[in-house]
Amino acid sequence: MTETKMKITATVRKKDGRPKEGHGFSLEELRKAELDVKKALKLKIPVDMRRRSSHEENVEVLKARLKDVAKPRKSSA
Repeated sequence: MTETKMKITATVRKKDGRPKEGHGFSLEELRKAELDVKKALKLKIPVDMRRRSSHEENVEVLKARLKDVAKPRKSSA
């Protein structure tokens, strides 16, 4: 029984406007997605305590991830 795990990453913008993969989601993004730090870490969502920016696309990614986790799983009996 192998479970495929989705890698979730935050996208940040460089100074010239190009996107790049960040180290984790900011506290503001977690707050907008109605998620606290402990629960995020428990769900294996990376958190970057140093980031201060907030991007709406990251909030949408977090909300989609929470919907995916909240879905009931099929039991294999």
